[in-house]
Amino acid sequence: MTTVELRDVVVNYRRRGSGPPVVLLHGLAEDLRSWEAVAAHLGEFTVHTLDLRGHGRTTPGEGAGTLSQLGDDLAAFLSTVTGPAAVVGYSLGGAIGLRAATCPGTLIDHLIVAATSSVVGSAAAEFFAGRIAQLEASDWDGFAAGLRDDTAKQVVTAVDIDALASRRVDAVGDGRGYINAARAMMGIHSEPLNPLLAQIEVPVDVIGAEFDVFCPRRASDIIVDAISDCRYHEVAGAGHLLSVDQPDAYGRLLARLLHSRGAA
Repeated sequence: MTTVELRDVVVNYRRRGSGPPVVLLHGLAEDLRSWEAVAAHLGEFTVHTLDLRGHGRTTPGEGAGTLSQLGDDLAAFLSTVTGPAAVVGYSLGGAIGLRAATCPGTLIDHLIVAATSSVVGSAAAEFFAGRIAQLEASDWDGFAAGLRDDTAKQVVTAVDIDALASRRVDAVGDGRGYINAARAMMGIHSEPLNPLLAQIEVPVDVIGAEFDVFCPRRASDIIVDAISDCRYHEVAGAGHLLSVDQPDAYGRLLARLLHSRGAA
């Protein structure tokens, strides 16, 4: 692990391997550890996994509660640490990647988004608001119980839900990063990313999960239809947490997509 000061945060990240650079962005209530089993399939690349603002060991800074800020965090990491790179974003990380890819002069040269939505509906916005309210009220028992229930709905294979949920609560830290990111996702209820997607000029691959009830196929289709150079792929036998349900299939698919776009 190492750290780098970027803008108003100190970012914790891990670098491994050699070859073309790839940056992996985790989802809400996760940290860089969530990529361990998947990254094992990317041995021909220099893989950078990082903790997003306020998650894991990255400091929260002054959160603005916007995807623009989180996209700027990614741009700063690319500019300072990797240079031009492929970016893989899961869920929240995918939304951040999409937002950053719309910016002129982006250093993203290939974007892969998994289990990602470019807009959230009213029910999702209310869900985020409820979790934010629990953290702001310091209702950690309620938040942990809710996160456990959420986690159980995001997997379809037999896993230790209690251990997985405990790791996710640990990634949330003091809650400020979660609140900031949840507000950013709520923002694409009123202002979806959809109108901006046509501005993306880099190649994009979209990965869906067969049994994902949080980001169903329709969410992927919206992204694919809006971006000129974009392809859809699906991981069978997985719910929203692809890295838990099918880490090997997910990792092999990422390696193939990175190769096919010329990252190696």
